[in-house]
Amino acid sequence: MVDHPCLVLNQSYEPLNVCRARRAINMIISGKAEMLENGAGYIHTANTIFPIPSVIKLAYLVKRPRPQPKLTRVEIFNRDHYTCQYCGKISNQLTLDHVIPRYQSGRHTWENLVSACGPCNRKKAGRTPEQANMSLHKAPVRPAGNIYLNIPINFIQSQSHWQKYLPNLAR
Repeated sequence: MVDHPCLVLNQSYEPLNVCRARRAINMIISGKAEMLENGAGYIHTANTIFPIPSVIKLAYLVKRPRPQPKLTRVEIFNRDHYTCQYCGKISNQLTLDHVIPRYQSGRHTWENLVSACGPCNRKKAGRTPEQANMSLHKAPVRPAGNIYLNIPINFIQSQSHWQKYLPNLAR
């Protein structure tokens, strides 16, 4: 029971992490957190009975930067939903395309990379979309950081009562 997972929320109710019930109880006893939801029963000591917390909120605000996804092929494909940005074909056989080619001083950034199928990438070749008479379905942008990056997905799925504290989680 002391290994039961517990969702840790910032003072602003933003999800921070998952800890074990033992750590959560220690934080509650020391006044660093308050329990919002009782989890799976109680822990009995010689003198006291402690409810096992499932969700706790810190008594102070923890400032942390938003985690940013790394610029990788897979992250570009995920951002574009495995869809060619020129013809709209959904495929697992995609390539990366620089909207403004590197030799024309295009950068290797989120805003200049898109998913493209092989035929579209060959058709565009080393030209800009305007020069190749092709248009993008969506302008490439940097994806927003995922605040649930630190919370293992198996905990989120197994703890249904956490859903009200994780409102923007895409299922």
